[in-house]
Amino acid sequence: MNEDNLQHAPDFVIKPRSHTVWEKQCVRLHCTVTGWPEPRVVWYKNNVTIDPMAHPGKYKIESSYNVHSLEINRCDFDDTAQYRVSAMNSKGELSSFASIVVKRFKGEVDEFLPAPRQHAFCSEYGVTFETHIVDKFGVSFGREGETMSLGCTVIIYPTIQRYQPEVQWFRDDVLLKPSKWTHMHWSGNHATLTLTHLNKEDEGLYTLRVTTKSGYETHSAYVFVRDAEAELEGAPTAPLDVQCQDANKDYVIVTWKQPAVDGGSTILGYFVDRCEVGTTHWIQCNDTPVKFARFPVTALVEGRSYIFRVRAVNRAGTSRPSRVSEPVAAMDPADRARMKGHTSAPWTGQIIVTEEEPAEGVVPGKPRDLAVTEATKNYVVLSWRPPGQRGHEGIMYYVEKCVAGTDSWQRVNTEIPVKSPRFALFDLSEGKSYRFRVRCCNSAGVGEPSEPTEATTVGDKLDIPSAPGRVVPTRNTDTSVVVSWEESRDAKELVGYYIEASLAGKNAWEPCNNKPVKGTRFVCHGLTTGDSYMFRVRALNAAGLSDYSQESEAIEVKAAIASPAPPYGITVLESVRDSMVLGWKQPTFIGGADITGYFVDYREVVDGVPGKWHEANIKAVSERAYRVTDLKENKFYQFQVRAANMAGVGIPSQPSDIFKCEEWTIAVPGPPYDLQLSEVRKHSLVVLWKPPVYQGRDPVNGYYIDIKEADAPEEDWKGVNEKATGKTYMKVCKLKEGVSYVFRVRAQNKAGVGKPSQVTEPVVAQTRPGTQEIVVNVDDEGVISMNFECTQMTADSQFVWCKNYEEITDSTRLTVETKAGKSKASFKTPDLEDLGIYSCLVTHTDGVSASYTLTEEGLKDLLKISHDHKFPIIPLKSDLAVELLEKGRVRFWLQAEKISPNAKLDYVFNDNILTHGEKYKMNFDKNTGIIEMFMESLGPSDEGTYTFQLKDGKATNQSSLVLIGDVFDNLRKQSEFQRKEFFRKQGPHFVEFLSYEVTPECCVVLKCKVGNIKKETVVIWQKDERELKVDEKLSFTEGVLTLEISKISKKDQGIYKVIVKDDRGTDTSVLKLTDQGFKDLMNKVFSVIANSATPLKIQSTAEGIRLYTFVNYYNDELHVTWHYRDAAIAFTERIKSGVVGEQLWLQISEPTEKDKGKYAIEFFDGKGGVRRTVELSGQGELNRARVAGGLPDVVTIQEGKALNLTCNISGDPVPEVTWLKNERELVSDNHYILKFESGKFASFTITQVNTSDSGRYSILVKNKYGTESGDFTVSVFIPDDQDLAKAVVSSRMFSYLFCNPKCPDQVLSTLMIN
Repeated sequence: MNEDNLQHAPDFVIKPRSHTVWEKQCVRLHCTVTGWPEPRVVWYKNNVTIDPMAHPGKYKIESSYNVHSLEINRCDFDDTAQYRVSAMNSKGELSSFASIVVKRFKGEVDEFLPAPRQHAFCSEYGVTFETHIVDKFGVSFGREGETMSLGCTVIIYPTIQRYQPEVQWFRDDVLLKPSKWTHMHWSGNHATLTLTHLNKEDEGLYTLRVTTKSGYETHSAYVFVRDAEAELEGAPTAPLDVQCQDANKDYVIVTWKQPAVDGGSTILGYFVDRCEVGTTHWIQCNDTPVKFARFPVTALVEGRSYIFRVRAVNRAGTSRPSRVSEPVAAMDPADRARMKGHTSAPWTGQIIVTEEEPAEGVVPGKPRDLAVTEATKNYVVLSWRPPGQRGHEGIMYYVEKCVAGTDSWQRVNTEIPVKSPRFALFDLSEGKSYRFRVRCCNSAGVGEPSEPTEATTVGDKLDIPSAPGRVVPTRNTDTSVVVSWEESRDAKELVGYYIEASLAGKNAWEPCNNKPVKGTRFVCHGLTTGDSYMFRVRALNAAGLSDYSQESEAIEVKAAIASPAPPYGITVLESVRDSMVLGWKQPTFIGGADITGYFVDYREVVDGVPGKWHEANIKAVSERAYRVTDLKENKFYQFQVRAANMAGVGIPSQPSDIFKCEEWTIAVPGPPYDLQLSEVRKHSLVVLWKPPVYQGRDPVNGYYIDIKEADAPEEDWKGVNEKATGKTYMKVCKLKEGVSYVFRVRAQNKAGVGKPSQVTEPVVAQTRPGTQEIVVNVDDEGVISMNFECTQMTADSQFVWCKNYEEITDSTRLTVETKAGKSKASFKTPDLEDLGIYSCLVTHTDGVSASYTLTEEGLKDLLKISHDHKFPIIPLKSDLAVELLEKGRVRFWLQAEKISPNAKLDYVFNDNILTHGEKYKMNFDKNTGIIEMFMESLGPSDEGTYTFQLKDGKATNQSSLVLIGDVFDNLRKQSEFQRKEFFRKQGPHFVEFLSYEVTPECCVVLKCKVGNIKKETVVIWQKDERELKVDEKLSFTEGVLTLEISKISKKDQGIYKVIVKDDRGTDTSVLKLTDQGFKDLMNKVFSVIANSATPLKIQSTAEGIRLYTFVNYYNDELHVTWHYRDAAIAFTERIKSGVVGEQLWLQISEPTEKDKGKYAIEFFDGKGGVRRTVELSGQGELNRARVAGGLPDVVTIQEGKALNLTCNISGDPVPEVTWLKNERELVSDNHYILKFESGKFASFTITQVNTSDSGRYSILVKNKYGTESGDFTVSVFIPDDQDLAKAVVSSRMFSYLFCNPKCPDQVLSTLMIN
């Protein structure tokens, strides 16, 4: 091969990066250079070659494996410079640049403080304080008006009571002090800074510095403040950083910075507002907007304090006001200086100015050193010094002007003299030249004018800066880019720069900073990883903002890479006579790129003195274990390891412990190595390891995993598994959330258990926010896949799939697809060979990983789902069914769950496809999934099998309905019947056919209901084909026809028919009430009668005892049976039964003890019969109190006559007798004479009847067996009504005698009243 073909000029694979560091810190620039022949590399500072020998201990230059570095120790201000590295060989020369900026904390800071992280001994307390800042605040984003807090946890060791460090906060290197805008808090271990109301002035680099007696530690991060929403759309954002300068007795200059966002149209100018301290009234100071970011405010009142604010204006409107300035007092600068020199009372916002009594008047002299200090097209500012001769009296000034080339002087302030030696002139003509002079005045008079100024042309003296030069973005982190640019040339009074960013090709520019930054380098944060951005820069001073710089090249947001940190934890895994196997842990920082390998160095140690380092391997090794050969037996060695990535080789690790090279002869295995922790969750994690290099006498047959809490003592180690596992991984469960753990692994063979591995780094059992798990999915093609998503991807991150925690390299079983932050591993032909634990790890993340265990049962379920997806079935809500519609139409239908507009359908009958036509009507609603087929009627040829066949893409389904034999015949009959019914109902028809019902009064009502009738509709009732005449028993209301049959009997048997007809048709309804039909009707009548029977009652009579019940209606055909003790009663002269009206009774004459017992009356109703029962219980019935007879129902008597009534009373014991009138008890007296004689006869006498005696009377008899009463009515008449009274008495007497044939003579005589 021709060697010339391999030669090429130097090329920077990795360029040096610029750095900003604190004073007394160290900084290291490094780069990776390729080229052949190997290039010679030289470092320069401001184009001067750096010679480390000329500055011992200051510079350190190293070159190794094409990685070149320059280290600067303890930086100071002189180290702020541009550094260049030059690489040169025979094919050419190439240079790369980087800048270093050294910062110092401002304020009262001891310049001799030790450098951070180099803690010195504190003799005062006898300790060395170590300070660690943890839980640090990061780059933060806020919006105007919001509140933001920054905080860090600070750990100081050792802890000494009553000792507190000094905690300070800085913004852009300026010490912050507590104010209404900034609140600071120190809790003893946590420092917090709260920004109560964010404004753009709060944007900047915030630094926390914690200072102890041994040194200080710092942490810094940038805070960005976005603009608040504009009150008017298109209006600019608010100006910022309003300050007051050159304050005097009646005059102050207000300055500010222009905003980064103009709202889309050029800012026309600014309004300045002032407010007197202690009030809320704002006054606009300028009538027209000023473009210059500086404005002199005059006419202030001496001794008063003011605050100021500024508003920007464009065509759309006015911005929100800026944050107000600090208060400023209108007073003489000399007085202000004197006040600062001594302690005074708190500032109240107003100064009382007193002047001494003037001495005898002295006219002041000429003002001195008059000059134009500022000139714009809006105003000119003059300044001068007071005259030397002015006496003890205060002086004031008059300002005069004249056009250049003339001698016509004009006084400017004619009304009010000026108190301050400063004055702003407005209303000058732009472009004209003027000269100015000043006179002093006091009570003694006006002095001579000062020397006039040179001619001054009105116009802006300060030019807008030119556009910045070339803009160069470089990679920084995965969300930020470092932007550098060339400064604006010949810029005067430069305030700073605004940087804007836009997605490449979008031309949508957004500000990266809202507060101007000085310098030519800025880190733009808040960018999206993987997107490409372009940048541009503007410069600004008080005159305005420059044009934009040229747009930068697009750069992808991606973390910059660096060489990795050193490995650590070097240990010996095996030792033989002439070699040793080393193991180590991966660096904590890999530099943003995958580690490509490791380099091992070794040195011999003789009597504790180490020798020279030697390279153990020329070619990098990828594993974290390596056998170092060519060692000498029984010699001692130290080792160091360096890691390499694409950025180069990192610095070496700390030298290992001293190990002796000797043959290991122990029987048990050596320690496992390379322990890894993955899938960390709040209650579990997975431990992975590699088998020991040294096996011992026998092969390793298992492993034990030990666990303990990170802070626990060594004796707290406990085993995770009681039985050794043969795998090199294990999932550890039952962890406590939030607890930190460490692990180690021991190997065993037949000889026993070997020594443990190195302990893992502590890990906290917690499930981090956003943690994802592997999701198993089956797609529409039936492909089974495992899916994992990661939201923490970096540009270099990759998904690594493993089976049983071994990386999958064979693609015959799985296909892996990765897109953006998602990865999918798909099975090709899944079977039992694929069972196992599948895990996915995402590189270049903080341990993002997950696993899924595929079991045999799980595989079966997935294969079933896969089959369903490969051969999908259209789900049906209902299978094919048939129903009858109006006119006997037949509807076949089914409904699918979900169907697309592209679905197809076949209607099949006995394997023949049917089409839409006269016989078959089809309907397919794809929105609802309802499929229908209609037939007008069924014929004999329609018997068979009906099928609906569906197809929707790959999915199919069908449903069949078999209509043969009796099923088809019944359906056909129903169809024909409903068809006939339809036509029947086109005319007058019966909605309800003729039927009957029995009313509670035992009347039989024949009824039917008709519909679709009109006035001309005729109704005809027939019995046995003979028309029934319409009379009051027929009715026809609301379509209901009724025929009432009262007191039904056998003569009412027959066939009843109702006919309705008109010109539209005729309908007939027939009811057969013959034979069994009539029996059923009568049984229903008998049932109503029987159920209307009242409970059996017992009545005492003169002859004995009567049992009776009442029914609503009695029919001679009703079959009734009386029972005694469940046996039918044989009637005799002593026991008789009968019917009187609706009363059915059983009479027992001269009852005896043998007649006691249960009596019942049974009514036959054609079914089970109805019974009413009563218990005749002996004394309770035979001896209870009774009114046996003798009282009439009504007594009519003439006024003035005497009335005497007597009745028989029975009962044992003898009853108590009470007489009542109108339900009120009567007492025997001269008018009412009440007697009860011999326990049998009760008499009632009214000695002389009058009309007030009319009313309802009762006798109440009661003993322990019961109570009974008798009622009668007394009616008193006047003699004129005598004939009527006699007639009434005769009628009542006849009725009484008829019912009581055995009425005693005395009762008869009593009733026969004259």
